[in-house]
Amino acid sequence: MTARPTFTISELAQEFAVTTRTIRFYEEKGLLSPRRKGQHRIYRAADRTRLRLILRGKRLGLSLQESRDIIDLYGTVAGGEKQRQALIQKIRERKAVLEAQLQDVQAVLGDLAEVERRCLAAMQTPAKTNQAGRRQD
Repeated sequence: MTARPTFTISELAQEFAVTTRTIRFYEEKGLLSPRRKGQHRIYRAADRTRLRLILRGKRLGLSLQESRDIIDLYGTVAGGEKQRQALIQKIRERKAVLEAQLQDVQAVLGDLAEVERRCLAAMQTPAKTNQAGRRQD
């Protein structure tokens, strides 16, 4: 698939399943900078890439500033050593948070599997009844 040179706000909104208001918000924050043709916004392929990276950062739990920092380094050869070290530190911090969340999710999944197993076993075992004929669970 060849890259198109320009996109409308509606095309980007549809492609990324976001609202045009969301895209305008990112523009107001300085994360996107479309050209203008009268009242129309004209987005370049670079804007499309930036939007993809912004949305990916959002899914990963990055703040807009963290996404901006990463995006601003994207494609630059010169980004200073301090910037790269700061970025590496942010990446490591985020990875640690995600790894802890993954462990929590795995633990919860294990707990749920155990509860499900017990429930299924209880459903397959005939219930005991008391003298009044009532079920004792």
